[in-house]
Amino acid sequence: MKIPFIAAVAAVASLHATPASAQDLLIRGARVHTVTAAGTLENADVLVQGGRIAAVGSGLAAPAGVAVIEANGRALTPGIFGGLTHLGIEEVSLEPSTVDSDLALTAPAWQHSWRPEFDVTRAFNARSSLLPVNRVEGVTWAMVTPSSDSAMVAGQGAAVSLDGRFDAVLDGSRTLFVHMGSAADAVSGGSRAAQFMLLDQAIREVREPASAGEGALLQPEGRAALKAYLAGGRVIFRVERAADIRQVVRYASHHGMKAVISGGEEAWVVAKELAEADVPVILNPLNNLPDSFDRLGARFDNAKLLHESGVRIAFSNDESHLAHKNRQLAGNAAAHGLPRDVALAAITANAADIFGQGGERGRIEKGKVADLVLWSGDPLEVTTVADQVWIAGRAVEMRSRQTELRERYLERLRAK
Repeated sequence: MKIPFIAAVAAVASLHATPASAQDLLIRGARVHTVTAAGTLENADVLVQGGRIAAVGSGLAAPAGVAVIEANGRALTPGIFGGLTHLGIEEVSLEPSTVDSDLALTAPAWQHSWRPEFDVTRAFNARSSLLPVNRVEGVTWAMVTPSSDSAMVAGQGAAVSLDGRFDAVLDGSRTLFVHMGSAADAVSGGSRAAQFMLLDQAIREVREPASAGEGALLQPEGRAALKAYLAGGRVIFRVERAADIRQVVRYASHHGMKAVISGGEEAWVVAKELAEADVPVILNPLNNLPDSFDRLGARFDNAKLLHESGVRIAFSNDESHLAHKNRQLAGNAAAHGLPRDVALAAITANAADIFGQGGERGRIEKGKVADLVLWSGDPLEVTTVADQVWIAGRAVEMRSRQTELRERYLERLRAK
């Protein structure tokens, strides 16, 4: 079995992007979804110079030597956010040697140390075949996250650019991931109350190092890592039930953490409290089934209700191989009442704001990094495809393992 797998990996090696110098270009006559207060601009131009957006407007002149792309009225959006993923740290889910997302701590929660210093971005592979698969679908950046079945505190992750750079981690995006609710019962003594008790112990060990005696949860490196998040650091809490969300929001505020809710199937129930605390929610708007006792209140219009209450939302489908389907989530959320511009923002500007990238990407405006996608039609329609993608002004080669396989077998069919 290993020989075909290795051969398959080698066969797609040529598909991985190689960083190149930024291209200057003028995209002319596009329907520009700025995802700013300017809204959508008809028959507008976008000038890119040095990898950044130099101007947005009508009738822009192309400087000498600058390539001109005729959009002919097609939609132009910021690059799409791929959600919370294992892109670059997981290649084949059932092949352990290609999965680097999980720190396997096998001892019971009461007997081993938590390792908040575990940082999955150190294993990021910019040559993963999953990157071009999602890149050609308009995904230009994503959040790389740890997962852990053996500890509440899964570790750290960060946002990465999908442009093929090895140093792809985006500044200001570092985040700690914590699992709460019934999903963490097995690693917290079987009680939600114990989860907060364990967090109390870990925080005490950070603030009172002398208390970290025998049976300590944290190593010295772990105390140093957690300390940064107790001073305004971003912490994503994976939690679903409304009652648990309330407790997490209050707990995080009390201890100086900048909370973000992931999952949040019942977040709509406590939307007002989330808005007042300025806590964003990253959700999958297609989840509407009460498949656990934590999700009895799941509903299709969760995103709509959160937005109407003033909660900043972003979307994630939690499937690395299908990160590009975030755009489909946005379309479905719009079908269930979320304004279309807000649905687009949930996979562009809102995500950028949540992960400290609002000053750099997620919008089409002067000064932003030129992560852009030119679409064949409405960007929220499932039948629309990306005609061209640019990351920091560089045109992405619109090829992936899937397109190569398609062409290979189409060629065989044509030969018959």
